[in-house]
Amino acid sequence: MPVAKKFWLMKSEPDAFSFDDLMAEPDATAHWDGVRNYQARNMMRDDMQVGDKVFFYHSRTKPPHIAGIATVVKAGYPDHTALDPKAPYFDAKSDPENPRWFMVDIQGERALDPVVSLDDLKDNPALEEMKVVQKGQRLSVQPVTQAEYDEVLRMEERMRTNS
Repeated sequence: MPVAKKFWLMKSEPDAFSFDDLMAEPDATAHWDGVRNYQARNMMRDDMQVGDKVFFYHSRTKPPHIAGIATVVKAGYPDHTALDPKAPYFDAKSDPENPRWFMVDIQGERALDPVVSLDDLKDNPALEEMKVVQKGQRLSVQPVTQAEYDEVLRMEERMRTNS
């Protein structure tokens, strides 16, 4: 029996790697490397599967917002940047025989038009439990429920038709 699709929100600073950068990659596909938080690592390593949907979120920008939608196209595998002393995410304690850090590959699908800002998310009572709107939720990888995912897409549609 196939496993139900899961939904995620993945944060990136747009000056480091933006949704436009993802879409400019060959096949609009890139690996999501550099995650150095164990809880986020565990989700990528253990929970993310091919076919899962991802909101690509721009953090540390004004306003922070969901910029686009992507799909996981390769499940968790060792993050090679942890082993490269020249890489910004090098981890001297990493061991290729027992990988500490993992990544996934995502493929961009489409930009949200218009983007859905953090304030828009916070203003929607249906999203009050969404991790990204809660204080102290700083993880770069967060689970999203299907109801939350669907509501964000409805918000995008309402905003588009009302503009």
